[in-house]
Amino acid sequence: MSERVDTASRLIRATPSRIYQAFETADAMEKWLPPDGMVGTMLAFAFHEGGGYRMRLTYKEPHDGLSGKTSKDADEVEVRFIKLIQHERIDQAVVFESDDPAFSGEMRMAWILDPVAEGTRVTVRCENVPVGIRPEDHQAGLTSTLGNLAAFVERTE
Repeated sequence: MSERVDTASRLIRATPSRIYQAFETADAMEKWLPPDGMVGTMLAFAFHEGGGYRMRLTYKEPHDGLSGKTSKDADEVEVRFIKLIQHERIDQAVVFESDDPAFSGEMRMAWILDPVAEGTRVTVRCENVPVGIRPEDHQAGLTSTLGNLAAFVERTE
């Protein structure tokens, strides 16, 4: 496990309460959480402190030289909700299912919702990022997921 911290941020034209609601159901999270090129399947879900979810992220198409953390074409993650501050912050502990020690350990992820005049500044802060996740891949994934979240909540706002 590394001490690396990765962050991404985006202005989303929706209220903090609408963005928070996008985390409250498995169906919503399956739609927006997977980064581009992946499809999400929720395997378990309980939105409350101490609860969490298990999700399988499957690559839509084979990719040269890369493979999933769990299998050739998929990543599975176990996420626990550490702290939920309604409409403000969601703190998570994330564990990747993998036999590769480069993906071991617990990554901490915080979703911070800051209201601004134009909507909400959403910041994702990941601490103790596993060394097997390349910084440029993680940045691309976080940016993609924030874009998906924006599209999901802005069309329903």
